[in-house]
Amino acid sequence: MSAIVIKADNQSSKILKELAKKLGADVLNIKDDQYEDLSLGYLMEKVKTGKTVSRATIMKKLQSK
Repeated sequence: MSAIVIKADNQSSKILKELAKKLGADVLNIKDDQYEDLSLGYLMEKVKTGKTVSRATIMKKLQSK
């Protein structure tokens, strides 16, 4: 199973929704804040390094600002 997210105006969304249903796909409407959450999560996964940083390093960086 896969999914796509398309952000479009109301008229385009309606047309795309109808087409997807005719093709047998499930359509899920999401609100703007849910879209932002998905986008942020995608971005976080994309830049994830897997490295860890010590608490002392973080605190030092925060105090320098």
